[in-house]
Amino acid sequence: MPELPEVETIRRGLAEHVCGRTIADVAVHHPRAIRHVLGGEGEFRSEILGRSIIGLGRRGKFLWLNLADPAVAAASASSGPTSQPTPQAGDQVVVVHLGMSGQMLIKDSNANSDDPKFKHCRIQVRFDDNTQLWFVDQRTFGYWLPTQLVDAGLGLVPETADHIARDLLDPELKLSEVASMMHSKTLAVKKLLLNQEIIAGIGNIYADEMLWFAAINPNQPANTLDPAALKNLLMAGRTVMRAAVARGGTSFDDLYVNVNGESGYFDVELHAYGQDGRPCDRCGTILVKEKFTNRSSHYCPHCQPLVP
Repeated sequence: MPELPEVETIRRGLAEHVCGRTIADVAVHHPRAIRHVLGGEGEFRSEILGRSIIGLGRRGKFLWLNLADPAVAAASASSGPTSQPTPQAGDQVVVVHLGMSGQMLIKDSNANSDDPKFKHCRIQVRFDDNTQLWFVDQRTFGYWLPTQLVDAGLGLVPETADHIARDLLDPELKLSEVASMMHSKTLAVKKLLLNQEIIAGIGNIYADEMLWFAAINPNQPANTLDPAALKNLLMAGRTVMRAAVARGGTSFDDLYVNVNGESGYFDVELHAYGQDGRPCDRCGTILVKEKFTNRSSHYCPHCQPLVP
């Protein structure tokens, strides 16, 4: 599943290509892509047709397109890009959840069913300049959902994501507060890192990486770590996330690509995830892989011992 760096890479790519574009047409090629829209394709089309994309938002693994209604879009277009309104509570957005294999691909006006990617294209948007945005999702776990922005106390987010915590790239995130919250829990520290209501955007790849950098065992109960160590873990995570974004995220197959169809290359810099059987980059001990809930953990048994 795409994690924070992959979704942020996609957000940045979309911001470059679709901001200011008006949605001229949309086709839904698979009903699962709009399964949460109660009124089906008719309602979905009525919610987004004629709207202009005025910005892109993201929290954790959630991505959304900020939309302007037709009247506001027309006024903005005639006045220039500087007049685009600032998003506020109640504004309409389209949430995009990428699921396990979702891709947001920019296509030119000539792209059609001859394109190999079209086989798994679930939603096809055509803009007013005839460029296209394809939502390609081979495994069909992803979806689009029109909704509105709300302020649930942690800034503006889509209504369906109001339970999601801030993430490590959010400038408003207070690392000390998150560390204190984690310290109050007896659960394994990795389990807390994966809890999107505590800290958003971290999946198995980046949890293993930040734990390796902080030299903490994935199974270490969080309450046995002092808040300073937990804050250091979160700081390590922030560094990892920034480095991963700079390299376009992590791609192990062709299921994750950026908006231009290009793979990320952070996988060549991984120190823990998927590195079992190889020597630790810090001490040379062979890294191990262990079952962790319904996932696996990868870590160094020497650098990351489980402390009684």
